[in-house]
Amino acid sequence: MDLRFTAEENAFRAEVRAFIEGALPASIREKMIEGRGLSKQEMIDWQRILNAKGWAVPHWPVAWGGTGWSPVQRYIFDLECGRAGAATYNASGSHFVGPVIIHYGTPEQQDRYLPRIRSGEDYWAQGYSEPGSGSDLASLKTRAVADGDHYVINGQKIWTTNAHRANRMFALVRTATTGKRQDGITFVLFDMDTPGITVRPIMGNGGDHEFNEVFFNDARVPMSNRIGTENKGWEVAKFLLEFERGGRVLAGQVRAQFAKLVQLMNARGGDDSALRARMAEIGTDLDAMEMIDISVLSTLQTGGNPGPISSLLKLRWSEIRQSIAELAMDVIGDEALRWFPERPLYETLQLPPEDEEMAAMVPRYLNSRAFTIMGGTSEIQTNILAKSLVGL
Repeated sequence: MDLRFTAEENAFRAEVRAFIEGALPASIREKMIEGRGLSKQEMIDWQRILNAKGWAVPHWPVAWGGTGWSPVQRYIFDLECGRAGAATYNASGSHFVGPVIIHYGTPEQQDRYLPRIRSGEDYWAQGYSEPGSGSDLASLKTRAVADGDHYVINGQKIWTTNAHRANRMFALVRTATTGKRQDGITFVLFDMDTPGITVRPIMGNGGDHEFNEVFFNDARVPMSNRIGTENKGWEVAKFLLEFERGGRVLAGQVRAQFAKLVQLMNARGGDDSALRARMAEIGTDLDAMEMIDISVLSTLQTGGNPGPISSLLKLRWSEIRQSIAELAMDVIGDEALRWFPERPLYETLQLPPEDEEMAAMVPRYLNSRAFTIMGGTSEIQTNILAKSLVGL
């Protein structure tokens, strides 16, 4: 197998690099490379730039605004965006609920929502987890009761990423309590300004506001917002989770983080052979994961979904990203004790570049601890992989 890019693919890579270099605002590039969060408006601005170019949703079918690129072209695009610090806009919309609406939505739902996801007009949040239903998602209790042509919804979601920024949300709700638990779940779409929906922040231990609680108190949602058949939302949820865990190329983003680690090691790591051995191991893991990413893109390009390999991608990328953050902490040593109340991961401190990088290390490390929990814990992923191997 020849893993080198062809002349045409190298030309495409040059085109993507040139476009990003000329179009990506400097403020976005700097924040992403340094590990600081972007404002909602910054993400919208970049999405609009991509949409004007026709590159906003390259993974979607051409009929809905996709590019028709080959798997390698898609890989190159995601890789170059990640390396340049070009953020993915609202993955909950473009990478999660977008493919769901394409696959399960009615023509009316597709016409209503897909163009707004593509253009950045809608920002989506995902309502899956509940206080007592995380890894055991089928035990969820948020209830939807039919009332005419509406559902009346009561309950609570938790760890809802960017719900404070979202104007729309997709969620799993319980519409039946008899029979198998999975058979009583329905997938619905919400407008976040619906009366009866309240969002409360959950502050991260790194000083960041990413997660939220969402409460439903007699919130009325039209039945026309249901995706798929009532009580059959579990099938839709599983489809979405495969895209959440294995529908994006993370190699570029993680490569950029790894490059920062190499710079840090060269500046502060000295000749510590143990630290350098760990860095080499992470680099090898990155190479291996890139090959798996390419194989999954081939499946997606032919209209398939990732399948169980999405669990392997989610598991290993989470572990690699944590390894980078852990090694960075060990390299900086006592500098890890520095702390700024201004929340350096998400705020510009106006420090000298090296000091600002040091200040962001601890919040970045603390934030990374969630990687092996969010989107399904590592234990859940290994169970899925084990079951796929024995054919259960």
